[in-house]
Amino acid sequence: MNATGNHDAPNFSSPSRSEGEAGRGLLSPVETLKRESRGLRGTLRESLEDAITGSLRESDAQLLKFHGSYQQDDRDVREERRLQKLEPAYSFMIRTRLPGGVATPAQWLALDALATRYGNDTLRLTTRQAFQIHGILKHDLKPTIAAINQTLIDTIAACGDVNRNVMVSANPVESRAHAKVQAHAVALSEHLLPHTRAYHEIWLDEQQVVGAEASEPIYGPTYLPRKFKVGFAIPPVNDVDVFSQDLGLIAIIEGGELLGYNLLAGGGMGTTHGDARTYPRLADVLGFIRADQVITAATAVLTTQRDHGNRSDRKLSRLKYTIDRLGLDAFKREVEARLGEPLQPAREVHFDHNGDRFGWVEGFDGRWHHTLRIESGRLRDTGTVRGLSGLRAIAAEHRGDFRLTPNQNLVIANVDAADRARIDALLADHGLDDQLRGATFRRFALACVALPTCTLAMAEAERYLPDILDRIESVLIQHGLRDEPLLFRISGCPNGCSRPYLGEIALVGKAPGRYNLMLGADFEGRRLNRLYRENIDEAAILAELDMLFARFAAERAGGEHFGDFVVRTGIVRAPVAIAVELGA
Repeated sequence: MNATGNHDAPNFSSPSRSEGEAGRGLLSPVETLKRESRGLRGTLRESLEDAITGSLRESDAQLLKFHGSYQQDDRDVREERRLQKLEPAYSFMIRTRLPGGVATPAQWLALDALATRYGNDTLRLTTRQAFQIHGILKHDLKPTIAAINQTLIDTIAACGDVNRNVMVSANPVESRAHAKVQAHAVALSEHLLPHTRAYHEIWLDEQQVVGAEASEPIYGPTYLPRKFKVGFAIPPVNDVDVFSQDLGLIAIIEGGELLGYNLLAGGGMGTTHGDARTYPRLADVLGFIRADQVITAATAVLTTQRDHGNRSDRKLSRLKYTIDRLGLDAFKREVEARLGEPLQPAREVHFDHNGDRFGWVEGFDGRWHHTLRIESGRLRDTGTVRGLSGLRAIAAEHRGDFRLTPNQNLVIANVDAADRARIDALLADHGLDDQLRGATFRRFALACVALPTCTLAMAEAERYLPDILDRIESVLIQHGLRDEPLLFRISGCPNGCSRPYLGEIALVGKAPGRYNLMLGADFEGRRLNRLYRENIDEAAILAELDMLFARFAAERAGGEHFGDFVVRTGIVRAPVAIAVELGA
């Protein structure tokens, strides 16, 4: 158990090692690849020009992540193509860098057009407030990325061993302080970009200046040991799940003024089935920083991870493992040394929930914001629900902006009061006005993409979500719990993209049609769930939930949430929450 008691993972006692020392002679192949990549260039140009195959060279597929794209193939047809002696049906997913998930109507229309022209006719809103375009063929990869850049959005560092898309509590326009938090997130995202010009040369045809190789003053020649995630939370809403982030910043606002942030470090959802060395972890509270210290404090945390992170075993390379190996006190001292002064004591904060507020909400300046439920974040035109064309029609008239939420939903933001009726009409015309139908728990559900394109997926998630929601809803209704808010999350593998370990109920893929059933997180994102049943199928999942919901309906305390109930009654062993938000 670490200093704040937020989990009971093993404590690694390996000595700390700087980047130059970490795993000397034991570096993982990816570390060697990064060092020899000539600033993330590799042979990407040559791979893109190879018309014989729809894939990239293996090393270039790894480097491509730093440029904001993943190579994938359609696993539904993989075996059929193998029998036909054909290579897999390769395609590429492109992910944007979009701090806080804010996009203009013009940018929305441009991304929509690219998804229709080059992708699979869908836009996906991610749990990190970014867009993903799926199904792009190799020869369309460069024109798609170039076109995205023409919109003043880019894909730099949307993936890879660098700082990923910076998250911010959605709709930060409720006060002037909220707007300042968004501005800090944008500034930090820009500050933590790689300095290499490889992206501009490969995708935007910038000429390489011979002998003028850019250094990486923040990342160094091998970048970070693994991905790094940052989230800004604005109490009382924890929609970014701030304790799941490598680096979390909780805004401290008093009297409408932003005083600074509580600084957190060491969260992470990813784990590996069957490897007890790996585990999900909640971030520790380090202390309080002034608003003018955001960039220096974030850089201090990131560079500490750069210099002390594990570069031998990528399964143990996230910041959470670095903190547990060094010890929280030693890690904090290192951060303070790089910051140049001690951290102040953390301020008290309170969170109500980590969901979204749907429908219309008025901002401090009299403008309105409508949060729209988007199941799994996937916008497409199917049947009576024409999500893609509906948002296209709204974007053509909207004079505000769009804000992607960390829960895969969408805020149509900054709407003049006079324009509300027109927005409502367009939503109704495209079948988007009734997306909150059904049991209340449906609006809190998150799902990762999983099959058929994710290479890590062991089971279905996004495609299975509608069916499992229907079946769980039927069980809830039987027990009079139709209006019960429940945090439900499903992931096709233990990597944690849908943040499943913070679900009151979560399914984590183990094999086709089989999942680990996790229970016991809280409703504010401050407690991890625990394994309840391992490797079970749908029938067993529903049988277990039927029994649990029956007990919950009969035995719950007044106003008690389901996750709290299963812990209080001993159905699952109490997952230790964040001890206190002051970090003591």
